[in-house]
Amino acid sequence: MPSALRRQQLVRLSGEGWARVLDAPWEAPARQCLALWAARGLPLVVTRQPVAASDTLATGLPAPARFRRLRLALAVAPRHVMFLDEFPAAEAVSRLLPRSQVATWRALVARLAEVDCAPRVYGGYGWQAITRLAYVHAASDLDLLLPVSSQPQADAVAGLLADMAWDGPRLDGELLFADGAAVAWREWLAHRQGRTARVLVKRLHGVALEAP
Repeated sequence: MPSALRRQQLVRLSGEGWARVLDAPWEAPARQCLALWAARGLPLVVTRQPVAASDTLATGLPAPARFRRLRLALAVAPRHVMFLDEFPAAEAVSRLLPRSQVATWRALVARLAEVDCAPRVYGGYGWQAITRLAYVHAASDLDLLLPVSSQPQADAVAGLLADMAWDGPRLDGELLFADGAAVAWREWLAHRQGRTARVLVKRLHGVALEAP
């Protein structure tokens, strides 16, 4: 199993790995999607891993619109993982936004940098930036993966997002702590403001309601 594994990482499979994936009895739309992924060397995403020991890595592929937005689950052998990768940096999705929103988006990214947070974008916008296939639709959120190293930094990031004047897609996403624990930034803010007692914490092997 690759070291330092966490949710929302990307994995790049070897040719042998893709051959094994395509050997499975997939139905037509799924097979067409997987064949395209294999041909273009596109990534899979690390999903929640089983608690029990396993010799495979649980990954997912949320398919684009042309493949009916299927959500495919794949168990891959660690030896078929060439390397781990990451979703694109926030600046990379500027080209997917209306021109009228780009300056504000870049200002938001710059303000996050001022509190030492370098966000990445996952979800529909992230996948469209990686694949150049159609994922984003009118109701798509803009999902941010927000690395933080402490509770005060998490407070600063969540507060900045809440206060930002933004007329673009709804800003959603997770604060990602150094130990791999992830909390939705909106839930974190509500908890720190005393509006909730606990938050849903997502980790590689499960989820739990906790009081940070």
